[in-house]
Amino acid sequence: MAFGLVVAGILQGGSLTTFIDPPSLLIVVGGTIGATLINYSLPKVLGLIGVIKNAFFGAAQNPDKWIEILVEFAGKSRRDGILSLESSLNDIDDDFLKKGIQLAIDGLEPQIIRNILETEIEHIEERHSDGADICMTMSAFAPALGLIGTLIGLVLMLQNMDDPSSIGPAMAVALLTTFYGAILANLVFTPLAGKLKGKSKEEILTKELLLEGILSITAGDNPRVLEQKLHAFLAPKLRKSSFE
Repeated sequence: MAFGLVVAGILQGGSLTTFIDPPSLLIVVGGTIGATLINYSLPKVLGLIGVIKNAFFGAAQNPDKWIEILVEFAGKSRRDGILSLESSLNDIDDDFLKKGIQLAIDGLEPQIIRNILETEIEHIEERHSDGADICMTMSAFAPALGLIGTLIGLVLMLQNMDDPSSIGPAMAVALLTTFYGAILANLVFTPLAGKLKGKSKEEILTKELLLEGILSITAGDNPRVLEQKLHAFLAPKLRKSSFE
């Protein structure tokens, strides 16, 4: 929608081809990518593609689903013992929850389970923050490269003031690089960083909910008590009890 409105605004006053300038694109896009590769390692930058794909096309977090599963596990564990959950491991499609339940089945102390899973959460958060940081870095580089392109265009223009035919292309480089830098920063990289931060917060909240549920199952909590604990992670209007 944002790009569509920008294009519509351009078409209201002229032709879209006026705003297409390959030298300006080379300076801004190429310069931004190059500067980013200096700032971050190649694997991290390439990993950004997967992070962005997951942010837009990954499954939405559904805390209610996990609360229902954990309540069911808590009831089964109290009724048949913690070892009875082993038969349910293959039905769990979340690696974090599967790992936590397996640790509980193996008989580890709750504090050890907490330490292991909290370390896992920290690394997940770190990986997510890398993607958002790269996007924010690129949002800073793009306008800076636009300014560099503007300076290049002005220098070219001033060097050829005696040739009126060269002033137009030089001015195009000068102005369009700033335009491209602003577009990339404000319509691409900054919104992407915000999207990644939001998705990261949702996933971390879900992982913390799963951690609390796993520890409650390990402690042998009543399913109703476990559900009340996990409802604390949700807004009041989102809380649905399995016992009503």
